[in-house]
Amino acid sequence: MTSQIKTVLLLGLLSGIIILLGGMMGGRSGIIIAFGLALVMNVGSYWYSDKIVLSMYKARELAPEEAPYLHQIVEELARNAGIPKPRVCVVPEQAPNAFATGRDPEHAVVAVTEGIMRLLPPEQLKGVLAHEMGHILNRDILIQTVAGVLASAIVTLANIFQFTAIFGSRDGEGRGNPVGALILALLAPIAAGLIQMAISRSREYLADDTGARLCGDPLSLAGALAKLGAASGRVPMREGNPSTAQLFIVAPLFAVSGGMANLFSTHPPLEERIHRLEAMAARRR
Repeated sequence: MTSQIKTVLLLGLLSGIIILLGGMMGGRSGIIIAFGLALVMNVGSYWYSDKIVLSMYKARELAPEEAPYLHQIVEELARNAGIPKPRVCVVPEQAPNAFATGRDPEHAVVAVTEGIMRLLPPEQLKGVLAHEMGHILNRDILIQTVAGVLASAIVTLANIFQFTAIFGSRDGEGRGNPVGALILALLAPIAAGLIQMAISRSREYLADDTGARLCGDPLSLAGALAKLGAASGRVPMREGNPSTAQLFIVAPLFAVSGGMANLFSTHPPLEERIHRLEAMAARRR
């Protein structure tokens, strides 16, 4: 299935949840308002989702003279990928992590935290940036960024809806069955998260494969993932939104390890990702 079709399905499913919440909150008028909100969010997230996400994490653009080696790596990887060089941003976070955003390769951004620049040696940082370049090359960034923006809107509406479910709307249309409405308010963010996970996890594997090919060293990316996984449990992100977790190379808000945690993670298990990269390196020998 192409990225374009996935984007349409994703927008439709997440927009449907927004409209459903609007109808439960405010009846017919709520559906109209929610439909308008979904339309605005779809258009806005397509054109401005990168700016929204970058502002969420207080990212700022790095000039080439501020981090020449970082720009050099990104330029080399972009040349290998055959795409324009993305803008480079830094996130003021000690947690080591990175993500890519933008609607297409011509408007892409790669962002790294201050923590990852201190933690990783140049060859492993190159592996991480190659992974993010893989997302750009595979055109995952629009899907993932739009998903994060719309899911954030759903979480906000669901929080409001929990109060509406109990007290009803002003015209009484949105009250209905308070118990059923409250259950829907609780389940809507879960449904949005499951939609994100269904797409995000498979795209992480593909970005690992593409990134390893772009940097020419699967073991550098594997080593970086091992370090990032160990650090994520000790140094979680200070600021962050769970709805945008799928954008990052490793889960940014908490460490994910085994059992049910893996089931509900936006990322596949790190151990499996590392194993796949090690197997790729073994085949190259």
